[in-house]
Parts: sequence; structure tokens; C-alpha cells
Amino acid sequence: MRRDPLAAILTSDLSGQTRGRSVRQAELDKYLVNGCGWVPANLALNPFGSIVAPNPFGSVGDLRLKPDPNTLSQLSTVDSEPTKVVLADIVNLDGTPWDCCPRTFLRDAIADLKAETGLSVLSSFEHEFMLLDQDPDAPNIAFSLKNLLDFEPLGSTVMAALHDAGLEPEMWLPEYAARQWEVTVAPTDALAAADRAILLREIVRNVATQLGHQASFSPIVQRDGGGSGVHVHLSLLDDAGNPVTYDPEREGGLSEIAGSFAAGILTHASALSALAASGVVSYERLAPGRWSVGGVFLGENNREALLRICPLFERPGSDPAKQYNLEFRGGDVTANPWILLGTLIRAGLDGIRNKLAAPNVISGDFFALSQEERDARGVGALPVSLDDALGQLEQNEVVTSWFSDRFLETFFAVKRAEIEHVGALSDDEKYAAYASAY
Repeated sequence: MRRDPLAAILTSDLSGQTRGRSVRQAELDKYLVNGCGWVPANLALNPFGSIVAPNPFGSVGDLRLKPDPNTLSQLSTVDSEPTKVVLADIVNLDGTPWDCCPRTFLRDAIADLKAETGLSVLSSFEHEFMLLDQDPDAPNIAFSLKNLLDFEPLGSTVMAALHDAGLEPEMWLPEYAARQWEVTVAPTDALAAADRAILLREIVRNVATQLGHQASFSPIVQRDGGGSGVHVHLSLLDDAGNPVTYDPEREGGLSEIAGSFAAGILTHASALSALAASGVVSYERLAPGRWSVGGVFLGENNREALLRICPLFERPGSDPAKQYNLEFRGGDVTANPWILLGTLIRAGLDGIRNKLAAPNVISGDFFALSQEERDARGVGALPVSLDDALGQLEQNEVVTSWFSDRFLETFFAVKRAEIEHVGALSDDEKYAAYASAY
């Protein structure tokens, strides 16, 4: 039977789910010009596929998905032509930006940082995920060649698919936790980095399915199991494209302006958490002792830090300024990558505007510090649940000012409905629901 190859026009919603519409590849060019229809209430979809009611839109209104041709990519398949994919902004029918479009939110944050400071952000998203079909009780030989080879050709096929999609893959490895894997791609400008994060998840899941595996990026897939996060790497560039995050004369090597940027992120960390880790199960991972986030602080050589200074490879002739970057460790797949990176940029810009002093840099064993020492050095704590995080977000007038009223109303409705839905499930049903959704 003949097949007519498809092209998908895509967006990402408030729960980080990739949604859209597909057309014939042969007719894609006209859709790149005119876009396709979209519905405002689609923003009110929860991660499990139901539209939450009430929401600000109901059944009223129409929008367009306006494709960005620069994002044109593909999802490879085993036995047919690749499916083309293109990411889109959500616009009104007259072509103006929709006030709830997540991609426009990031685009505007990038523009405001540039206009006010002359700076731009270089970024990459580092993803962890689980293979649900891998035996969780089998001996886990973390980072081993045996694990890597036992699951070939999964890794080599994923890397080829990422390369063919233009995502510049860097590393593929079996991670520490049972059934856990990690994949990284090269840094790029902020908008493209978030675009890559969206596409990477779909490519990995698609390749895994094609090869008979089941990949899930869910933060937690079983009680007391290993957690999978999304780490966002950030560095600042000046107008000429030169790195300005590094200053060897300052504590931790963090430049003055990057210190203010980092301070802004830590200042608003509790409110950002609802937007960076948006699932009920997210907060089982974000706990001390889980190598995720033990506290809200800037750490050096410390993987319990919300914001970490990444180590430098000080080989002869190397330029440490080009390597130097910060890693935000409080995100996961339940967050929309455009919103996650946009909020980090806006928080950093707020720190620069207010000339915030650089945070204390905490090195060594975080758990060796007494509570008194943590308090003295400004170490805070993240919210302990999604409900707590939503409350912190509601109370933060700076962070809420970045979004339209309709966006916030929809976000809170979707997330509170998610809390209610998950609260009615058993533990096994809860983990299964998130593992399936992500």
C-alpha cells in the first residue's frame, strides 16, 4: 500500500507535551507560508490529554501555528521516509503574537536581555531518561561499555538520528541509576537550544520505539527509583560573541555581570520551580541526597546545587572563558523548554537590573555544613511539592509579571487539575501515568 510522507507542524504546551498537526510533505511549502489552524483551549490540555475546565478560552476563538522554517527537521523511521517536523509560534489570525505563546515568551526574553545589556545566552539542555523495557532488577553497571553494547544499535541509531536532524549530538551513555541513559547535544543560541530540547525528546522516543524499546523521560518511574532531570547549561556572550561569564580574579571564576545573573536565578528559585519542574512526581526527585537539588545555592564541584559552576578542563593552550558555564539543575521534562529557558533568562536579567551581588560559592561537601552555616551563606530550599511551588509562584510579583493574565490563569488551572487527578491514583498508577505521558 502506498504511503504519503507527512510533515508535522508543532508546538509545546504548558506541560512540555509536543502537539500539533500534520500535512502532506508535498504540500509543506504552502504551510510554511500560511501556517495552520490552532485552538486557544489546546493550551489548557493537561499532560494526560484532557482539556481542563474551566479555562479562559472555552470553545471560543481561533489561532494559527506559524512555522519557523529555521527549525525544519526530521524524525527518522525504520521502514519509510522520515517524517519532517517544524516548530511554530502561535499567532493571532492577523499574524500578531498570541499573548500565551510559549515560544514567543522565550523570544521576547532573549530580545529584552539583548536590548538592555547587549548580552546573549549560549545554552544546551542535557537529558536523562529511562528504558522502561530494561530489567530494573538486573545488575546495573553504571557508565559501562557492557551496558552500552548490550543495547546496541540503540545508541548509534539515536546519535545518527540526532545528527540527521541537525541537533549536533555530543554524548550518549548509560547513566548511574538502573535503566537510566543520558544524551547531550552541543550548545547553541538560546532559542535554538530550547527548540533542540523539544526535538531531542521526540527523536529519542521515536528511535527507541522503532527498535522495540520504550523510553520515558519522566522524573520518576517507580517509588525510590532513580530520577531523570533536564539540566540547562548557560553562558553569556557580549555583542561581539565573546564569552563574558568567566573572570579568574573573582570567587569561583564568575564574572561580576554573570554573578548578578546567577543571583537573579537563585533569588526567584522557589517561584521558578513550578515552571521548571511542573509535575507532581518532580518533587520526589528534587530532594537532598538524590544528586539533583539539595539546596538553593551556587555550587562548585557540587551536584546538590541548584546552580552549579561546571568544571574546567585546563589543558595547555585552552581558553577557560569558552568552557566556563553555569548548570541549572532544577528542571525536568514536565517543563516546557521555551518557558524554562525564558524564565531563567528573565530571572538573570532581573538580577542584572538590580545589580545583585554574586551569590556565595559553596565548594566541597554540602551536607557537611550545619544548618547555621547554610543560613549564614544564604542557602535556601526548593518547594517540597508542586502545590507548594505554585503557591510560591503566585506570591512572586516579579515572576508573575512576565506572563499575561490568561497564561497564568491557564497554567494554574492545568497544574491544580493535575494535582487533583494524580491525587486520586495509587502510587503504581501515578508512576505509570507519568512514565506513559513522558
